[in-house]
Order: sequence, then structure tokens, then C-alpha cells
Amino acid sequence: MDLPIFQIDAFIREDSRLYSGNPAAVIPLREWLSDEQMQAIAAENNLSETTFFVTTEDNRYHLRWFTPSTEVDLCGHATLATAHVIHQILNDQRDVIPMTCQVGEISVAVRADEDDVRYELNFPARAPETVSGKRLLNKVEKILGQKIVSLHRSRDLIAVLENEDAVLNCTPDFAAMRALECFALAVTTDKNTLGKDFISRFFAPAQGIDEDPVTGSSFCSLAPLWAEKLGKSELSARQCSARGGDIDLTNCEEGVAIAGKTFHYMQGVIRLPD
Repeated sequence: MDLPIFQIDAFIREDSRLYSGNPAAVIPLREWLSDEQMQAIAAENNLSETTFFVTTEDNRYHLRWFTPSTEVDLCGHATLATAHVIHQILNDQRDVIPMTCQVGEISVAVRADEDDVRYELNFPARAPETVSGKRLLNKVEKILGQKIVSLHRSRDLIAVLENEDAVLNCTPDFAAMRALECFALAVTTDKNTLGKDFISRFFAPAQGIDEDPVTGSSFCSLAPLWAEKLGKSELSARQCSARGGDIDLTNCEEGVAIAGKTFHYMQGVIRLPD
């Protein structure tokens, strides 16, 4: 059995289309493979996420995402990559691409002009709560090797650091981080020289990813956090991994709009035994 596979870079940097953003594998299916097969393919791909999707009877797209070691309920960059495949390769020309996943119904809006295409995720907001008390804060400070201004929790722990240097120079103890009771840990600050409202990095060693290049789902929490802190609903951000990526955000009552550009890097065929 042969399956098509596409590798799409999602949330690429505005100043560097090639070798930036977060690469995701996208695999369209006629019907679901077994969970074991999909997990094995994701491990073989060895990218932070692989998307598998099928078309439903009501002409939506049902998405599932796998890291090399586990299935996750929501993934932003791989959804952006999937929208690229559906729109530009499978030629679905709807202005809004309807999707469904473990967390419910989501959608991706296509924002296109003459020479530019941008995709905008409509994701649920996960407004974080401030962590009170010093015990966990001190523990995370030791793991990060950086002073924490404030600590917040939603799906992820979010550590606000003092400035850009603290975010860029953070060298976490990943072994100790795996023992934290959270999906992942993000570090962030609004104090930066990049002209962005805020910058961030995202660490998920418990999910098999020490540092993710660009993490769309992290902005479900980062956008509400910085919207409240900065008093503005429209925000620009950069995730400052080695590859880096640029994200435009709109925080609203209905959720978070997470927008970015994509680049079609590679495609091929997966050969599976019949």
C-alpha cells in the first residue's frame, strides 16, 4: 500500500522562508490506519508532529496528530501544514476549511492576496491562571536556570522571564523537566529587540520533544496571557527556536486566531506492506 506524504514548514519567518518554521508531515488517508501503524509512521518520520486526516461525510476533515512517541489532542503548526495541503495540493478552495479533532470542531481561514497566502487557525483559548506560592516557582527556576517574573498554568506551565536574553540563553534541565506534572513548559517575555509584542520558547520533553521549533497550540494560552498583560487583542510573536517562526494573533471571546505562512518543502510516498 502506498500513501502520499507531504512535508510542510509552518509558521515560517517573514525574513526567511526556507529552513524556518516548524516542519510537519501530512498524510491524507481514505480510511484510518490502526493507531499502532500511525504511531509507527510518526516515529519513523521523526518530526515533532505527523498529521493523518480523512474526509468525513459532511465534507469536513478529521485530523489526528502524533509525535514520535504519543498522540496529542491539538497541534497548531501541523494543522496549518494540513490546511496548506488541503488548499494548495488537494485544491479545496473554500475560504474557511472546516475540521474536527479530539477537542471538537476547529477551522482554518485562508487569507490570500495576489502573491501571498496566510492561514489562520481558529483555536480554543486556554487562558492560564497565575500559580501562587513559591515551591513550584523555585523548582521551575532551578530547572530553567533563570529568574522567573511570574508563573502561570493552563495545559502548559508558562514562565514569564525578565528579558530577551533570559529567554534566548535558557538551557533547561530536560531530565528534571520531565518530572513536572504538566504537558510542557513555555518561557516568554515581552521585552525584546525583534519588534514583537512577545517572544517565547517551548519545551516538551515529556512528549518526546525537548524543544519544539514553533508551537501553534501554545498560543492558545500565550495569547490570552499577553492580551491581558499588554491590554491589546491583536499581537505579534516570534518563537525563538533555532529555526524560529512568526505568528500573528487575535485574542477574542470565541477563542484565539493564530495566523502564519507555510512553505511546501518536500513530498513523497510511504511504502507499506499490503
